[in-house]
Amino acid sequence: MTLHDKHKSHRIIESLEAKELEKRPFAIRVADWLTSAFGSIIFLLVNLIVFVFWILMNTGNVLGIPVFDPFPFILLTMTVSLEAIFLTVIVLMSQNRQAEITTLREELDMQVNLMAEREITKVLDLQKLIIKKLGIKLKDAELEEMIKETDISYIERQLAEQIKISKKAKRA
Repeated sequence: MTLHDKHKSHRIIESLEAKELEKRPFAIRVADWLTSAFGSIIFLLVNLIVFVFWILMNTGNVLGIPVFDPFPFILLTMTVSLEAIFLTVIVLMSQNRQAEITTLREELDMQVNLMAEREITKVLDLQKLIIKKLGIKLKDAELEEMIKETDISYIERQLAEQIKISKKAKRA
């Protein structure tokens, strides 16, 4: 694969993601933006400052501000719990969207791999014909096996069975 081919392949994958990003509903765009903002050091520092100030204020350590949420800081606990719930939902929305893009990439990758497998099999078949035409005697069991068409449904059944066995083993 040449550098140009790699660049072209990379552009195709970027294009797939760009298309999916453009198709996002408004709510998911907001969730993605919020996830980026909440995943920053600034968000962490703002939370740290607010929590420290809240605790100092409600332990009577800030003059002129009355204590409104005394220890054990029930209001702060409720606020932090609600923040955690909202953060979790927002992050899950972004992760679900990212999982959809990942699934599309995997499907695309599988389709390309299947096409490549067919093409390689055809090339091997053509090479075998050339060797035969040149009168070269070739006994290669591995080549004969490679030339056979891959039974994708068989592979899928085997993988499904392995997954089923693995799940049973985890439950036991």
